[in-house]
Amino acid sequence: MSLPVAILAGGLATRLRPLTERVPKILLDIAGRPFAEHQVELLKRGGISRVVYCLGYLGEQVRDALGDGSRWQMTFSYVFDGERLLGTGGALRRALPQLGDAFFVMYGDSYLECDLAEIEGSFRASGKAGLMTVFRNDNRWDRSNVRYEGGHILRYDKRASDPAMHHIDYGLGILTPGAFAAVDDSGRVAGAPLDLAVVYQQLIATDSLAGYEVQERFYEIGSHEGLEELRTKLEARARMTQ
Repeated sequence: MSLPVAILAGGLATRLRPLTERVPKILLDIAGRPFAEHQVELLKRGGISRVVYCLGYLGEQVRDALGDGSRWQMTFSYVFDGERLLGTGGALRRALPQLGDAFFVMYGDSYLECDLAEIEGSFRASGKAGLMTVFRNDNRWDRSNVRYEGGHILRYDKRASDPAMHHIDYGLGILTPGAFAAVDDSGRVAGAPLDLAVVYQQLIATDSLAGYEVQERFYEIGSHEGLEELRTKLEARARMTQ
């Protein structure tokens, strides 16, 4: 597999305070190890060899903890927001020179057990500027925010509810630099905050976003409930392998 992964890990993680007042979310202890190590090893098993971390709040701790990736026979690099947060899309836009012609994007609090090679193949076959993975959620683990029908993403909205939305953004996508052309042409400048959702919505508006439905549920540590759920899962797995 040839695509790198951009990991968005620059947010303030206010929902997890006080745990994240001095430690970035991606380094919180899960089953005796920083979450980032679990995430990296999952990516390595999926065939990933290069990761670009997009960092902001307490980002230096992430760089110091993970290093250059050689511990996992991988390559890590780091791009920082700077003095102010750029937003998820803005952070990716800053990292584009390190990401090549196409790249996976995921969040620093996501644990996603899915077939990355199959998703990459689907993206390449689509010929589109981006791909979003979706999961039939039916408002179970979070509010569904995607209208996905017949293999096509018809609407994506994290704020407005729609009874036709049965799926949720799984937290994994593939983008090309061209995916940012529409938002840049709209008058945004390189330093302006930009949410990744806006990039996806622009792609949907121009029929440039492919969809891929995964069957495996997502895990995340963006909330106290999600953190405890994943901790229970990984601790149980560790006991089984002892």
